[in-house]
Amino acid sequence: MNVFIMRHGEAGSFAISDAERTLTQRGEQQSLEVAKAVVGQGVSHFDLVLVSPYIRAQQTWDVIKEQFSATKVEECADITPYGQSDDVYQYVCAIADTQQPKSILLVSHLPLVGYLTAEFVNDMSAPMFPTSGFAAIDFDLESSNGELMWHIAP
Repeated sequence: MNVFIMRHGEAGSFAISDAERTLTQRGEQQSLEVAKAVVGQGVSHFDLVLVSPYIRAQQTWDVIKEQFSATKVEECADITPYGQSDDVYQYVCAIADTQQPKSILLVSHLPLVGYLTAEFVNDMSAPMFPTSGFAAIDFDLESSNGELMWHIAP
């Protein structure tokens, strides 16, 4: 199974709450550029897309979704900046075990995106993700280990 992890695009600093911060024009542009580069890597479809409920992550998916097809898109409250990587990892593994998707995309935030990458790839330190950063992991459910195939940054 392929697990794809994307950090939302650049967001403004000021909003009523962290959850309500919106993408900047630059954030939209960089997210779209990264999505096109992902398509260039041969990725054009996700069986499942999980998106944080925070506005900037929702907007990131809205900007990039025209580049991809997706069987199912769901909002996932567990992938906010304060989500627990081990819980999300277990959730994705449960989905993989029961639904057997070939590809899952998570659109989330720092620091979770780095910790999630390290959960899926054993013996890896949590990498830094710039805004709009995108990681591709080839994950083997049976061995509970993955390999980082590539990482794209704007």
